[in-house]
Amino acid sequence: MAVKITIRPNGPYVVEGEVELIDVDGNRIDTSDKPRTALCRCGSSVTKPYCDGTHNKVGFQAAEVAAAQKK
Repeated sequence: MAVKITIRPNGPYVVEGEVELIDVDGNRIDTSDKPRTALCRCGSSVTKPYCDGTHNKVGFQAAEVAAAQKK
């Protein structure tokens, strides 16, 4: 399955498919038991890189649409 990333309104990035997740120290985070993962986008989760729903408590407001990337 190809990797699919869905941006939730004012919420996390939902990642579906087989991905390799690496922490800031270069260590691989085992995601083999997680075919669907929600990654924090607000920066306030205590379970980073995973979303824990804190975006609802802190009133996180995201851009309405993804900005086009400049080439």
